[in-house]
Amino acid sequence: MIALLSVRPATANDVDALQDLYLHLSSDNERCPPEIAETIIHDITKYAGSAIFIGEFGGEVVCTCTLIVIPNLTRGGTPYALIENVVTHPAHRGKGFGTSMLDAATNEAWQNGCYKIMLSTGSRNPSTLAFYAHAGFEQSRTGFQKRRIAVRVD
Repeated sequence: MIALLSVRPATANDVDALQDLYLHLSSDNERCPPEIAETIIHDITKYAGSAIFIGEFGGEVVCTCTLIVIPNLTRGGTPYALIENVVTHPAHRGKGFGTSMLDAATNEAWQNGCYKIMLSTGSRNPSTLAFYAHAGFEQSRTGFQKRRIAVRVD
């Protein structure tokens, strides 16, 4: 049985909880100053459908992901989406929360007319890759990137 997760867009009041959760995404994550984080949360919402989603269980923020809906001039002007910064607190993994979070972000992207959702991970951990496949994401295409900041270590 999957425990009930409450998913909603993050607000400025969630900055501390998000910053704490991001430490489980990458141990070398540098905390964003609160006033800048609040501005970023506000700026993300300028794109219709875009948000940092948080999942709460028992009054605690246990998971998150960021959905950005990107305007597009191809495909007749149909937008696409990008999901980034997917993390579930280690104490709450394996309960279906991460999948519920990705389902909520997917539903938001579809409601905003996106024709595809892109998600990439730097992880090579088989359980991480299996998680994304289980959540309905297909490993496809070839990805390239340029980085200004070094790749994180799993």
